[in-house]
Amino acid sequence: MQEIWSELQRLADLGTSCALCTIVSTQGSTPGKESMKMLVRADGSFVGTVGGGCLEAEVLEAALESMEDERPRRLAFALNERDYPDSGLVCGGRLEIFVDPQVEPRLFLFGGGHISAALAALAKSVGFHVTVADDREAFATPEKHPFANRVLCMEFADAVRASAESFGPGDDAAQRYYVVCTRGHHDDELIVRELNDALGGRIPKYLGMVGSRAKRATLWKSLEATGVSTAFLDGVQSPMGMDIGARTHEEIAVSVVAELIRVRRGR
Repeated sequence: MQEIWSELQRLADLGTSCALCTIVSTQGSTPGKESMKMLVRADGSFVGTVGGGCLEAEVLEAALESMEDERPRRLAFALNERDYPDSGLVCGGRLEIFVDPQVEPRLFLFGGGHISAALAALAKSVGFHVTVADDREAFATPEKHPFANRVLCMEFADAVRASAESFGPGDDAAQRYYVVCTRGHHDDELIVRELNDALGGRIPKYLGMVGSRAKRATLWKSLEATGVSTAFLDGVQSPMGMDIGARTHEEIAVSVVAELIRVRRGR
């Protein structure tokens, strides 16, 4: 059991998704007993057991699905040959397993200015693991971004690569959230191009860029000319955030985080 708790803590420190599967009730003869646990990682590997065999394979599949939609599941099994004709099961017992996804969505903010500071604070409060990156020392400090989990001071191209490398095995581009809000068009364009390369053209869960429609039109022509696909650019939210008439940095943060939540919850 200690191995499961240690691995759960390790994955939490990495910000890597997992699902804890626990036998919560049993009736009759069952291979797994009440309170037995299995911790499933995002890549499908696992620690522990809930009884093995075909039952465990179904639990594994449910755990991966629960990490995808962030919804817990309660699974009921009747262990007999009728329900599992190819398994040879003759236990005859019943059990229930609770699958509890442990998902902390990862948000990367490129640019350490006022918008990022407001975004980091609000996004953290609603459950995001937040990383802020800027190439200026004065804008990439824990003091300026006290709510961020990580603050990176490096060239933006290096920060993009670091964001891609920071995910563990099994993490997919479709579970990543990016916001591009640097001090200028040049850096915004560079980051979008680098993200396209780092993600291999895969569309992340969310990619937003601050700016007007005119800015978007100008940058998109340049990015397409350098080989960034139209499909990738179509996945960029710009202007970003829900249209609530936001004016201040804090109001912009509310509009963007509202959009992040809408995307996360599939609305």
